[in-house]
Amino acid sequence: MLSAEQVLGFLAAAVLLTATPGPDNLMVLGIGMSRGRRAGMAFGLGCALGCLSHTLLAVLGGGALIAASPAAFTVLKWAGGGYLVWLGVQAWRHAGAVRIGQPDGGAGARVDTPARLFAKGLLANAVNPKVVLFFLSLLPQFVVPAAGAVPLQMALLGLIFTAQAAALFGLLGAFSGVIGAALMRRPGAGRWLDRLAAAVFTLLGLRLALAG
Repeated sequence: MLSAEQVLGFLAAAVLLTATPGPDNLMVLGIGMSRGRRAGMAFGLGCALGCLSHTLLAVLGGGALIAASPAAFTVLKWAGGGYLVWLGVQAWRHAGAVRIGQPDGGAGARVDTPARLFAKGLLANAVNPKVVLFFLSLLPQFVVPAAGAVPLQMALLGLIFTAQAAALFGLLGAFSGVIGAALMRRPGAGRWLDRLAAAVFTLLGLRLALAG
């Protein structure tokens, strides 16, 4: 089991790292502002729970395998970047089709339900190889080998990280939804918010795919 010192030290580091502006934060912010509070919270929860897959990889050693294989890392990097670019293209194509406060999106509009956005957030986080390596480097720093059950310690730390990420991303999604609802009162704001979200996804995807 984890000691109180381990939990408090890791939790402080996890909250600081999660609150630092990064790709996940920007995606949650963009979705919340363009699609509303529920959408932002659903996408943020998906991003947070995507950390469970990285925890499992770290516990099983899959993260170390990816870190040791440039080919595997490159394939996963391109897949993750391509997926984010695809999300950006879809957001641009449907810009202005969905309005905050109009969950049906209007006749003929394709609606991203909270469940669908949750799945997109989950996948967007799960296919990011940099998060895999992040977990591989972060979790062992807070493990105490002398306490035994190292895999269990890593799993519990991963659960703690996921829980605090879910709380912070949920708050960010709700906050960005309030901002988006205020901006949506202006004519044409919805289309530009969707385009802003599309640009965020596309730029993050290109950055991930082309980064060294």
